[in-house]
Amino acid sequence: MTAVDAHPLTGTAAPVRFPTGFRWGTATAAYQIEGAATEDGRTPSIWDTFSRTPGKVRNGDTGDIAADHYHRLDEDIALLKEVGVTDYRFSVSWPRVQPTGQGPASQRGLDFYRRLVDSLLEAGIRPVATLYHWDLPQELESPPAAGSTAGGGWPERDTAERFAEYAHLVGAALGDRVATWTTLNEPWCAAFLGYASGVHAPGRTDPAAALRAAHHLNLAHGLATRALRAALPAGSPAELSLTLNLHALRPLHDTPADRDAVRRIDAVANRVFLDPVFHGRLPEDLVEDTAALTDWAFVRDGDLETISAPIDSLGINYYNPTVVTAGTSDTPSPYPGTADRVGFVPAPGPRTAMDWPVDADGLYELLTRLRDELPGTPLMVTENGAAYDDYADPSGAVHDPERVAYLRSHIAAVHRAIEDGAPVGGYFLWSLLDNFEWAYGYSKRFGVVHVDFATQRRTLKDSARWYAQVIGRGGLD
Repeated sequence: MTAVDAHPLTGTAAPVRFPTGFRWGTATAAYQIEGAATEDGRTPSIWDTFSRTPGKVRNGDTGDIAADHYHRLDEDIALLKEVGVTDYRFSVSWPRVQPTGQGPASQRGLDFYRRLVDSLLEAGIRPVATLYHWDLPQELESPPAAGSTAGGGWPERDTAERFAEYAHLVGAALGDRVATWTTLNEPWCAAFLGYASGVHAPGRTDPAAALRAAHHLNLAHGLATRALRAALPAGSPAELSLTLNLHALRPLHDTPADRDAVRRIDAVANRVFLDPVFHGRLPEDLVEDTAALTDWAFVRDGDLETISAPIDSLGINYYNPTVVTAGTSDTPSPYPGTADRVGFVPAPGPRTAMDWPVDADGLYELLTRLRDELPGTPLMVTENGAAYDDYADPSGAVHDPERVAYLRSHIAAVHRAIEDGAPVGGYFLWSLLDNFEWAYGYSKRFGVVHVDFATQRRTLKDSARWYAQVIGRGGLD
């Protein structure tokens, strides 16, 4: 009998199989794929404004057309069905549904998402809706008009209240058909890349405003959770969730100074969201670390109780680990209160086209940390993937072995975490389609479906066919 070597990723010769009912999906975001930026009443979001600002997005790219998903809905759902996903995570465009960020919903905007959800259900795919993936209506970011309280963006409390109204509108329209609702995607990026470092929309560089934004995003999550529960049909089995891009942190050296650097970043990257949402408190060390920037007086009585309303699961987005050391970081830093205390060091190992290290252990570390810190909280990996320099060869095929290797190692890490007791119920690959990659424009490709942006031709990459096999067998061989 021939011996079988142990798998280098899992340590076992046996096939890796996930639990029955494990959810296999892909994820997208509205501004990154929809296009149709001015159709059916949609108004500009902060990303429309930001992408039109010279020098903000590579090559001056915008999301005006993106992957033209708005007009190619049937084709893209057919791709989802061909890959065989059980779930599809999409986001709702706030300015498409509520063009001014307040007032009644646009029925034309809602109709698109009605068609999307109905088509998914007809294809046997579970709809997973994210209410906010960074496309704040520009009217809510611009300074308030005379006599209005709406405006100023996430640093202003009113924006959280407007978000709750929007959540109720969408929940009332789609609540009988959507299986999982995610309030916010990666509020860390919205707060700190948008308002501290300015590399994301709206492009502001005000660390104190970023801290206010973080709190009001937390408050928006709590208010929207309450609004959704009120809007959903009585007895609805729909799950309510939040998705965070938690940092898998490591010290460069095992020294007190580097461990303190980890603590500082953990406070402003992870616990600024985890502590209010799951424990109803602010991290005391974060308040101390940022005392020179703010006294946190914007946190009102009752806010933390609202923010910590129970949810049904926590989504985790992971791409690479973060290595820190005592030192200084680039200015402007997306981590308020740490610029003169913490430096960042590239992790070793192979790199993606984003120059991000490939390190699946970081995902395992995050999932097992949450297993220990949030016992009983169901977890979902809601984004994981990699950009590589893909292209269609003369035959039209797109070979992406590096992406397959990346996905294989990270799916194996998820399985290892489950074996070690992490309650992970699903894995969503980022992304279905090549798309508008924020400040990188169309220069980076994360999709398992190649998009020729000149013709909008879709081509399944090798990684899509490989992922279909993983889903079909329920794991890795």
